[in-house]
Amino acid sequence: MPYWLFKSEPDTWSWDQQVAKGGAGEEWHGVRNYQARNNMRAMKIGDRGFFYHSNIGKEVVGIVEVSQESAPDSTTDDPRWDCVHIRAIKALKRPVTLEEAKADPRLQDMALVKNTRLSVQPVSDEEWRIVCELGGVEP
Repeated sequence: MPYWLFKSEPDTWSWDQQVAKGGAGEEWHGVRNYQARNNMRAMKIGDRGFFYHSNIGKEVVGIVEVSQESAPDSTTDDPRWDCVHIRAIKALKRPVTLEEAKADPRLQDMALVKNTRLSVQPVSDEEWRIVCELGGVEP
């Protein structure tokens, strides 16, 4: 199963707001980067991802699941932009900070460590396992 990481500024859209959406989930709209958009176009229902608080906290705080595949972004009339819907699955028992990820040699090639600006990024199977371990949850 492919894994992903979704970044959000918690003062704009937080983990708690994502959780409050329940099983219906929420459209992951507003992404205006081609690489991030292409990542979303590659996603399938059931793919899992990390929910990452950027700017404030800079930490992985939860696990989400893709609940609807890529479709036009409802926040624009520009046909170039798509998005998926995601729903919260569970919080990490302990957030995993960017600093912690950068300090762990096993995560040296993780997109989060190498390209901190990309808002939607792939996560390898091994990176998924390691971050889950650091966060105190089963992969």
